[in-house]
Amino acid sequence: MKLHAYFRSSTSYRLRIALNLKGLDYEIAPVNLLKAEQKGDAYRARNPFGGVPMLEADGRDRAQSMAVIEWLDEAYPDRALLPADVEDRFTVRELAYAIATELHAPLNSPVLQYLKDEYGQNQHGIETWYRHWLAKTLVPVETRLQQLGTGDFLLDAPGMFEVVLLPQVYNARRFGFDFAAMPRIRQIEAACLALPAFIRAHPDNQPDTPTQ
Repeated sequence: MKLHAYFRSSTSYRLRIALNLKGLDYEIAPVNLLKAEQKGDAYRARNPFGGVPMLEADGRDRAQSMAVIEWLDEAYPDRALLPADVEDRFTVRELAYAIATELHAPLNSPVLQYLKDEYGQNQHGIETWYRHWLAKTLVPVETRLQQLGTGDFLLDAPGMFEVVLLPQVYNARRFGFDFAAMPRIRQIEAACLALPAFIRAHPDNQPDTPTQ
């Protein structure tokens, strides 16, 4: 497998965690978003969405991180990211897709750049936008975790929810989001960051991570 990815892309981060949790071998092929390499003709011929990640696997180029994560679980069922119980599967999907569908679109880099270029927003305005949408989704996620009485993970072990949560928390901290009132999310974050699969996937540990 070859993962075309950018070190700080949250969706790339998702797939690195997923692949690591499943114990699958893969090679990283860096795609520099700052140089718009994902928009080049050769890359878009393979991935018409013009983004990262893209996973080369089983003779096919696969885009859209959530679809790839579910495909990984179906194609490689060992070390499942989704639980067997139908109600547990719903719980995982409810929370994972809340983050993936409600937060990725308004907080993606092209959107933030559009706010700057087309609406004249300065960094303060962009960060205010970012934190507003984070709170809109992460507050109810925290409430649901409290209702479920979660501990170190949503269920017994990290799975698709943690795969999606950790990259979003990483980005949220970069934008100064306050997690003081979110003890369940903080507990899951701390537990995950102590695991080798998450350490290896962290943006600080990628081949294209800047050295300075």
